[in-house]
Amino acid sequence: MATDCDVAIIGAGHNGLVCAAYLAKSGLKVKIFERRPMVGGAAVTEEFSPGFRNSVCAYTVSLLNRKIVDDLDLYGFGLEIIERPLANFMPVDGQSYLKGHADQARMKKEIARLSKNDAANLDSYEETLARLAGVLQAFVLETPPNVGDGIGGLWRLWKAGRRFQAMDLEDQRDFADIMTLSADRFLRRWFEHDTVRALFAFDGVVGNFASPTMAGTAYVLLHHCFGDILGRPGAWGHAIGGMGAISQAMARAAEKAGVAIETNCPVKSVWIKHGIAQGLVLEDGRQISARAVAANIPPKLLFDKFLDQNHTPPAFRKRMMQIQSGSGTLRMNVALRELPDFQCLPGTDQGEHHTAGIILAPSIDYMETAYRDARDYGWSRHPIVEMLIPSTIDRTLAPPGQHVASLFCQHFAPKLSGGRSWDACREAAAQAVIDVVNAVAPNFRSSIIAKTILSPLDLERQFGLVDGDIFHGALTLNQLFSSRPTLGHADYRMPVAGLYLCGSGAHPGGGVTGAPGHNAAREMIRDL
Repeated sequence: MATDCDVAIIGAGHNGLVCAAYLAKSGLKVKIFERRPMVGGAAVTEEFSPGFRNSVCAYTVSLLNRKIVDDLDLYGFGLEIIERPLANFMPVDGQSYLKGHADQARMKKEIARLSKNDAANLDSYEETLARLAGVLQAFVLETPPNVGDGIGGLWRLWKAGRRFQAMDLEDQRDFADIMTLSADRFLRRWFEHDTVRALFAFDGVVGNFASPTMAGTAYVLLHHCFGDILGRPGAWGHAIGGMGAISQAMARAAEKAGVAIETNCPVKSVWIKHGIAQGLVLEDGRQISARAVAANIPPKLLFDKFLDQNHTPPAFRKRMMQIQSGSGTLRMNVALRELPDFQCLPGTDQGEHHTAGIILAPSIDYMETAYRDARDYGWSRHPIVEMLIPSTIDRTLAPPGQHVASLFCQHFAPKLSGGRSWDACREAAAQAVIDVVNAVAPNFRSSIIAKTILSPLDLERQFGLVDGDIFHGALTLNQLFSSRPTLGHADYRMPVAGLYLCGSGAHPGGGVTGAPGHNAAREMIRDL
């Protein structure tokens, strides 16, 4: 039977674009259908006030896989990534602060101001984390062993086991610990000072609705450290032009390979006949026939909205609906007249600290309280905030002398209790964020020209991120590797023949990596 294409893809987010590019480069005819007016999904740059542009959701780059960048020649298609001059800056109060330096010697000197013992232990911690990140990195572009997959699954399981067996016994023990412990407990092995632990523990709660004392947060910390796009594991940088520059380069690579992309083109459902995916039904009434379908959307959304429940096993659909999700995240962009004037480092002239990831969460107790507030009330009275001011290193984003800032904020419950709606509470929650920044930089509120706010509900409505989950499902132990999205379907193949999952709900999970798209394409090419 003639088909419109070999593969039809739902969603032109970065993983959909990567998947499409690899499929097309192998000689397959590929079409992508995107609901929004632009490609990129959550990795987009938009003007939110006249003259002010910024990354809308995803806001910093590190985890983007180097092999994918090279294979698709993203630098050749205009991508430019630069490292932040300073990794992190954590104001503690009106007088004290802690800077996070990429240079190890400077970092040890900085930590020694607070604790000489912690400074002495930094090398051991960084070496341990680098080894563990290396283990994780080795599996990023692998298809996980699939339970019930016969000889193929057994072969992948044997290879994975051999990798672990080759590890030093102490590394095996550390890996087992970081997969199960809380970030705080893991960090206590090296660091006694609360501010030092808080600086590192922050990565354990980014996009994770949990406190750093909860089991599993150590793994989320590790997940944020396996990137090496800047040539140094764990380094974080900025894509010139914002995160949309990444997805735009991917779109150009995909189109050069022959991919057809339709925007403003929402998908209604996956077209299934005799238990096999036949293509897509679009909201405009068209039927797109294809040999296979790839979904770059959260598995919860796929099985709830795009598949008739009669076409999937009831037990499997129920399990998809029970996927743990909800990042507890609120995202803001602000246009600023001037740079924040921090009490601990006064001045609105640009300083090194203005170029950093500015972390406002000075202690483990602060983070714990923020989580409890959100769990009990709906959002933190004193949120955890990471603020980046990308216009300090990328002058394309704001008018001369003015700036844009990204604020990535925890914790904000995906669903509010008591019949409350995020539409009614959005502004009050945003004011709590502004209060936190203003407490350490008293000119912040008065310097705001314009702002945009994305509550968990906004993230779901605008970007399809169910429960506002930036990872398409929590990075919990029961939702990783062979269990992502669930046991028996970790190989990107869904229970409907010809249907594949290519987004962050598949291994290796969330972040702007491109890895799920890369891996799903490999399995589809094998099948097709």
